[in-house]
Amino acid sequence: MKANIPKGIGGGPQNMQAMLKQAQKMQEDMEALQADLDEREYDISAGGGVVSIKINGKKEILSINIEPEIVDPDDVETLSDILVAAVNEAIKRVEETNAAEMQKVTGSLGMPGIF
Repeated sequence: MKANIPKGIGGGPQNMQAMLKQAQKMQEDMEALQADLDEREYDISAGGGVVSIKINGKKEILSINIEPEIVDPDDVETLSDILVAAVNEAIKRVEETNAAEMQKVTGSLGMPGIF
């Protein structure tokens, strides 16, 4: 029995070649974008600005600035909480920015684990 496949579905070698070229272009665009995203720096503040963090696109903390008025030897817990909040916010901002920028390149193409 012979399968009856409509013309245009599956395509021929030219269609496959075009798809491979498009995939290669997308991969190149994604690699260039990732390099750009890795170089970006973000300034995040927490606790009303008493703690500020600079982080890069690779999620590496570049600096932490703590205003003297928040340093209270009798209340280290508050400073710790503000630092945790600032670091978490910094990481979240990098991840959200990276995801949004990659979405622009990949469009609605979703391949979990790849993009």
